[in-house]
Amino acid sequence: MLLDLGTLPAFVLASAVVILTPGVDTFLLLRTSVRFGTRPGVYALAGIHTASLIQVAVVVSGLGALVTSSPEVLSVMKWLGAAYLVYLAVSILRGLWLTRREAANAPVPEETARPDANPFLRGLLSNITNPKMLLFSLAFLPQFVGSAASPAIQLAMLGGVFLLLAAVWEFAIVFTSSRIADKLRNPGFRNSLDLVSALAFIGISVGLVAS
Repeated sequence: MLLDLGTLPAFVLASAVVILTPGVDTFLLLRTSVRFGTRPGVYALAGIHTASLIQVAVVVSGLGALVTSSPEVLSVMKWLGAAYLVYLAVSILRGLWLTRREAANAPVPEETARPDANPFLRGLLSNITNPKMLLFSLAFLPQFVGSAASPAIQLAMLGGVFLLLAAVWEFAIVFTSSRIADKLRNPGFRNSLDLVSALAFIGISVGLVAS
């Protein structure tokens, strides 16, 4: 058969476990949606999945194995990814410091908060500079090729299913987070999330370099 659909149930179950595990994308979407609302969160989500599509396409085309076979290329990707995560963390912490300084002088209404510059680009860069997605695709997707007559088409199908499941879950994060933030209207809650996100980005960046 062209495709082996018998591997789909196990693939969906394994994908759900991976998708539900918090990572860079989760913290970025939470922070963007709670801080700025649904639309910027959706833009960030679109950027994340644009990068994911590129990485899955690289794996399906066979370039992924070539890229990951070079220690130098992988090392550069890891350091770029770690550096960008640190940049995100520093940007968030700087924003927190400026917000507290302004609040000490003259409190600014929450409605005047403006979204980060280009959330789509932030989502794209946070994902595309993280080699773990590429490595994950190389190690995970081939396990479910099964008896498919066309491994490339099977891999493309599996990648599409994974990205669809991830998009549904992450959109739920964006939608729910922005709605909760609208109801709470609590700057302290949003600032706490900023701090947690910044620390998470720093921790993930350390793990990325150390791995």
